Amino acid sequence: MKNLKKERATVLLLDGLTDPGNLGAVLRSCDLFDLDLLVLPTRRSAKINGTALKASAGAGVYVSYAEVNNLARAIRELKEHDFWVYGADVEGEPVWSVKFPPRVALLLGSEGGGLGRLTSEHCDQMVTIPTGGHIDSLNVSVAAGILLYELRRRSVSPV
Repeated sequence: MKNLKKERATVLLLDGLTDPGNLGAVLRSCDLFDLDLLVLPTRRSAKINGTALKASAGAGVYVSYAEVNNLARAIRELKEHDFWVYGADVEGEPVWSVKFPPRVALLLGSEGGGLGRLTSEHCDQMVTIPTGGHIDSLNVSVAAGILLYELRRRSVSPV
């Protein structure tokens, strides 16, 4: 995680995402919204492979990523480097009302299981994307795209 020395940085951590197609869609958003680092667990996680790269429409080759043995430890390390960690959860604070600091780490879980207990305990705050339909969650790749867009929107000055 040594390439995160910038004053303003965004990291995305994926907890339990096992579908390579979804990972590919996340990779596409990571590139489009200029993510600094994607963090994946080495176990119980989709890999950046041919399927994921194809689903990313080629964007995956431009995304910096790290595989870690222990996601909770990676979160602690990010906090030691002045990152504020936000977990995505339906019970969180609406994303539009959160004042994000310059160094943000977003933690997203799988569609089926959400965030793991151990990783969610390390979050500083939970955020949600308010919705109005009958179901209560978005596909993880859609949620990643919306959250990364919101962070990018706030970090770019209007011309």
